[in-house]
Amino acid sequence: MSDLPISAEVVVIGGGVMGTSTAFHLAEAGVDVLLLERGSLGQGSTCRAAGGVRANFSDPLNIALGARSLECFGAFPQRPGQEIDLHRSGYLFVLTAPDQVQDFEQAVELQQSMGLRSEVIDVDRALELSPYLNPDGVLAAAWSPDDGHCSPESVVLGYATGARRHGASVRTGIEVTGIDLRGSEITAVRTEAGDVRTSVVINCAGVWSPQVAAMIGVELPVQPLRRQLVVTEPIPDARATAFTIDYGSTFYWHREGPGMLMGFSDQSVEPGFDLTADPEFTMKLAELAVLRAPALMEVGVQTGWTGLYEVTPDHNALLGESRAVSRLLYATGFSGHGFLQGPAVGEILRDLVLDREPFVDVSALSVDRFQRGELRPERNIV
Repeated sequence: MSDLPISAEVVVIGGGVMGTSTAFHLAEAGVDVLLLERGSLGQGSTCRAAGGVRANFSDPLNIALGARSLECFGAFPQRPGQEIDLHRSGYLFVLTAPDQVQDFEQAVELQQSMGLRSEVIDVDRALELSPYLNPDGVLAAAWSPDDGHCSPESVVLGYATGARRHGASVRTGIEVTGIDLRGSEITAVRTEAGDVRTSVVINCAGVWSPQVAAMIGVELPVQPLRRQLVVTEPIPDARATAFTIDYGSTFYWHREGPGMLMGFSDQSVEPGFDLTADPEFTMKLAELAVLRAPALMEVGVQTGWTGLYEVTPDHNALLGESRAVSRLLYATGFSGHGFLQGPAVGEILRDLVLDREPFVDVSALSVDRFQRGELRPERNIV
């Protein structure tokens, strides 16, 4: 559907989890909202994600965002009303160096102080939770039993359907070509299908958010980084396993249907939008797997795909409202943990639009922190 309304109270740009969650929460609150996506819903980073959902971070803001989102994922079949194949398998960070153990002990202490169930466990307990794990060189592991994984496609579908049910307009296949200003105030969004009058724009365009912001002279320090993963053929007599991450190498795995999803963060990748699969990825993955989960090497690869992380200098999100342009809001740069924080971020953006106080103060995630030199590095990522 390409017909556009002539006006909307709020225009959301981007149809991934951030955009659809925001549209849903605004429409549910009675706001006249239009979501614009230049491709299909979720085709950017969201539906190429590994699907992990967790709150086991080292930064208190990320813990709060993850914990609130986990609540929302748990209630997703009721609100907005969609099955998302949520598996509470737990998350297991495997630690192989003393400094890793020390860092995660501090993170777990913080998580526990904020009401999370998490703990540092010994190797024997880690093997019970992750039976494909090779314990050689493992000193300990950080375990959070309430975390897990779900289907990104279903989450996007649920939010988009729910947004429409509450009266939102969701338009795909429409690219934003410009944003009109009168002074520092937004007056319209221009698209290839026509213009839409509005005074509020929310930039949820992921790795393309800097280009959207640049239309009105705003800088968002976000770079795209290619990430790649594979899914194995069905595993006979597959054993239940936690979502396991070898922290030192970033190699991870979790159950995906009858097979196993596996990947790692290739630190040699240069920033860019190229989604061409690395022909050496499987070999690199095998080198990590043979050390940390050799039993998985006996299973063939069935499929795989590449996606883009939207990365900021401190690997923490950009979330807030522009000081330079009136009523320009943004949610981007989540550096690999955007999908799992989407529900909470949608609530926060709704509250910022409506001048309500969000459930957590996100002012520290403003893009202005880089000008102030107040970076917020997040350790518990891969």
